[in-house]
Amino acid sequence: MAIQSKLFAALKHGLVVSCQALPHEPLHDPSIMGKMAYAAMLGGAVGIRANSVADIAAIRKTVDLPIIGIIKADYPNSDVFITPTEAEVAALVAAGVDMIAMDATSNRRPSGKYLNDDFPRIREHYPDALFMADCATVGDARNASALGFDCVATTLVPAPFDPLLVKQFGAASSVPVIAEGGIWTPEQMVGAFDNGAHCVVVGTAITRPMEITKRFVAAIPGDRNSQGDC
Repeated sequence: MAIQSKLFAALKHGLVVSCQALPHEPLHDPSIMGKMAYAAMLGGAVGIRANSVADIAAIRKTVDLPIIGIIKADYPNSDVFITPTEAEVAALVAAGVDMIAMDATSNRRPSGKYLNDDFPRIREHYPDALFMADCATVGDARNASALGFDCVATTLVPAPFDPLLVKQFGAASSVPVIAEGGIWTPEQMVGAFDNGAHCVVVGTAITRPMEITKRFVAAIPGDRNSQGDC
């Protein structure tokens, strides 16, 4: 597929920046995400991962980079929240994203079924779309590759990030492996590339200042907090 080859060539050995802010966060605003994506582009990012049709539209106005789109949606009967149903897929296709990321775990989906039941129908309905499998285990990656996902990612693997998982994902699948989830340092990114990552996605460590601040504050030794103003 020519579109697939062009996209993966653009992402190869590059950094994708995830520009997201949840409703409870101060930066939750499409225009802010657009500026965040523009800053990432100026810094050298080769792609953007974005959540929601509104954010994607704002980002499209500010950058000319491939967009990996997701829609986070909570359903009461399922723990799957990253593009959990075909309704979210349809919205992302209409938004014109370059690739759609979906939860590819073995958890029961909002339909009451599982990925192996739902994804073949989605793939049939959207044969020209590219799909990224957000996985939690090597078994997820193996299954997603067999189902026809265009790439697999370590997105949902429990923290801390282990670069060796990239190699394990690669051994279990026949499609490119994207490293994502819990990557906080350039050294971890390089480790992912050394283990065969096609590209690396970094989000929180770059684009979520509230979480970055919390991480620094949590590292302050307890006795420092009782010394008063500096």
